[in-house]
Order: sequence, then C-alpha cells, then structure tokens
Amino acid sequence: MLEDRQSCLVSRALPSSCEQETNWVYMNYHNIIDVQKGKRRILDDSRADESINRRDREENLDLNSLIQPLGRDLSISCLLRLSRSDYASISCLNRSFHSLIQSGELYKFRREAGISEQWVYFSCNVLEWQAFDPYRGRWIHLPRMPQNECFMCSDKESLAVGTELLVFGKEISSHIILRYSILTNTWSSGMTMNTPRCLFGSASLGEIAIFAGGVDVHGKILNSVELYNSETRTWMTLPSMHKPRKNGSGVFMNGKFYVIGGHGSGTDPYTCGEEYDLDTKTWREIPNMAPGRRGAAEPPSLLAVVNNELYAADYTENEVRKYDKKRKLWITLGRLPERAVSMNGWGLAFRACGESLIVIGGPRGLGGGIIELNSWVPRDEPPVWNLLASKHSASFVYNCAVMGC
Repeated sequence: MLEDRQSCLVSRALPSSCEQETNWVYMNYHNIIDVQKGKRRILDDSRADESINRRDREENLDLNSLIQPLGRDLSISCLLRLSRSDYASISCLNRSFHSLIQSGELYKFRREAGISEQWVYFSCNVLEWQAFDPYRGRWIHLPRMPQNECFMCSDKESLAVGTELLVFGKEISSHIILRYSILTNTWSSGMTMNTPRCLFGSASLGEIAIFAGGVDVHGKILNSVELYNSETRTWMTLPSMHKPRKNGSGVFMNGKFYVIGGHGSGTDPYTCGEEYDLDTKTWREIPNMAPGRRGAAEPPSLLAVVNNELYAADYTENEVRKYDKKRKLWITLGRLPERAVSMNGWGLAFRACGESLIVIGGPRGLGGGIIELNSWVPRDEPPVWNLLASKHSASFVYNCAVMGC
C-alpha cells in the first residue's frame, strides 16, 4: 500500500518549468516525507520485533546451554579447562558467558574442581602493578592505582585472595585498603578491617585470608587476628594469638595457618611460631620455627609453602632452606639464583607458585636494573633454577603476591 501511494504521487504529471517543479515539490513535500517516514517506521518496527525475538531466543538458549550443542553443564566443564587468560575474550561472546565469568561463578566452579592457575602480581612502581602469566609466558599491565599522595608515601603490603589483589597502606591518620578485582579489571577502595593495622603476618587459602598481629594506628603491637572472605567481602575476628607480634610471616600449611617470627615489644626477635587450627579455633605455640633472627630494620622472613612443605630464602647467606617438621629445625638445600640480589632483604620476593618456588629480584645499577623471575620445583637434590622471564625496571620489587584461581 505504501509503495502504491508513493508511486501515485510520483506518477502525477510533472510540471515542465523549473518554477512549477519547485512549487510542486513544495506542495507535496509533507506527503512525500509522510510516505518515507511511514515506510521507515514500518521497516524499523519490523526489524526491532525481529531483533527482540532473536535476542530473546538467544538469551533463553544462552541461559540454558551456553554452548548450545553441548548444554550448560558440558559447556562449563569445557570452560573450566581453558586458561583464564582467555576469559576476557570469551565474556564478549554473549550475555551468558559475560555473566558466568564477570560474576565470579566460573572461578567458584574451578575452585570446586581443583583447577587453578597461579599468576604472579608485583609492583616496581608505587601506583603501578603488573602480572606475569607463567603458563603463557606473558606480561599483563593492570590499570593504574587511584592517586593518593599519603598512600604513595607510606609502606604497603599486599596479598592475593580469591579473585582479588589487596594492597594495604596508610593515609594521614588511618589505614586503608585498595582492592583490585580480576572480574572487573578495576581498583576500588573503602574496605576496612575490624581493627585496622599494618606490619601483620598474612596468608590466603582459596577465598579466605588471615591477618595476624601487626601494629594499629597508635603504634600498639597487636595479638588480634582477623579473617577476610573475598566472596562476601566481610571481616571476622578470630581468637587472639598467645603473643603480640609485628613483622611476622604468615603461611598456610596442611590446612592450618601459621605466623612465624616477628617482634614483640622487646628488642629481641621471636624464634617461635604459632599455629591456628581453623576447625578447633585454637592457637598453639611452636618453638624454633623461625628460620633465623631478624633485626628490627630487616624484612620479615621470606617463607613459602609448596606441597605442604615450608621453605625459606636466606638472603644473608644466599641460601634456600627447608623446615623439618619432625625435628623442628631448618635444613639448607642449596643456593638462591646468583642474580637475585636485594637491599638487606628488601626488594626480593620469594613465593610459592603452584608446584614451584619462585624468586623475583635482579641486579641493580645506576640506570635501574633487571627484574628476573626464577623458578624451581623442589626436589631432594639442590636447587636448579629456571629463568622464566626478565625485564628492565627502574626500581626493585616493592610488593609481590601470587593469585591462584
């Protein structure tokens, strides 16, 4: 009908002169526009209806199956086994993939299935973080942290828990926490502990992390302990340790949390450790668990756990040691990487990364230096370090954390 109306308008006897033609166009302008608008409106409505119906069909299929021929359960089973470096691309396919990944649901399924990849996150600049994916051998730059002058000038501590990287620092009169989420690739702030602190011992296990001791905003050394759940983003106060301590080192081993070494109110460092049982909610003291004596100006002990065995990096002797649980003593295994230098222990990272121990550090010079990532899978024989990656850096490693998810 629209086409008939339009052809009728156009097929009228057209005037011969330019003036008459102009007048005719002017007189029939609104009729022509109405015809074109009507035609476009019907086409747009038709396309919109078709688009809505198609989208509804796609969403219904997405929600039920994700990969339609496989069904939802098999689709998720396939996605679990992909590298998490592929998830950003997969989330762009449709809304269901996006929701599955961005909500963190897929990472929960990975954790339940015992699937995880350990990426190394570290900072060589106050507001800049980057990650290294050892499975793909590539560097990933994180968004720049929010600008905060006081935070920039304060000492910072870091920890990865669940799908989050937490960075602890200080403003003028309070402790603050910045949180990076791999789900949204963004930084946010506003988190606070029940008792804000710094210089604590900490470690994570899956979606939970425990923070023990430290120093409050008034300089008091604490024996209080808190647990953070990254899924609910809530803090829970746990039973206190036997001793108040700062600069202790925290690890999880055999499903229990340990804080080792550190200092109390006296000048002598602690040689003992304390073990927290999450089932019985009790602490017990373990003598001679610290790998060495640390002065007040020295960093906490560099500890890491692989396959429920505790290892330490002794930067003074450039050695790797292992803790003998039965005899409660430390055994020297061999040497650290030759180029893993530090400044009295600062600027050197020692972490567990899956089945491996990694050491991050490197030689320095007047124009900067090199950051090297070395790994070793612990065996009974002396360490043989494998260079994973290296890059130039203007500064040494300020903070380091390993995120497994």
